[in-house]
Amino acid sequence: PAPPALLPYVPRVPPAALPGKLTATTFALERPCCVFDRHANASDTVWLAVAFANASAAFRNPPSRADVPPYEQLPTAHSYMTLETAAATYACSASSPAVLRVGGDTLCGGQGGRDPCNGPLPSPGPYRVKFLVMGCHGPKAETRWSDPILLRR
Repeated sequence: PAPPALLPYVPRVPPAALPGKLTATTFALERPCCVFDRHANASDTVWLAVAFANASAAFRNPPSRADVPPYEQLPTAHSYMTLETAAATYACSASSPAVLRVGGDTLCGGQGGRDPCNGPLPSPGPYRVKFLVMGCHGPKAETRWSDPILLRR
């Protein structure tokens, strides 16, 4: 399969003052708007890959949804994917919240379910994140990695 298209977008924490922008276990990200419109269709999903900053270079895009690294593997794999979202949610025309929260789901870690968990981050990091568009045949497009994001201690 062809490698995914590299989009010139860099995920970032919103520059504006925002309550809870960075906490000990979560951080906020700007919602990417219009970034994926030319590369995604209605059936595609957009994921957020989260990795320890020193492990981002070793991250490999999963070939299919079944291979997505789960939150539970973060301590050993040093990365996971979460926030599976319909690509249309990020379309230019979508009216959705301006901010995404990473690490905000305190309930999912113990379920053992297959749903992608957006669980609390276990340490201050730093972390790097990127968005990945997944179609039925695997990755279609990806953004650049963010700058390192350090949580509050």
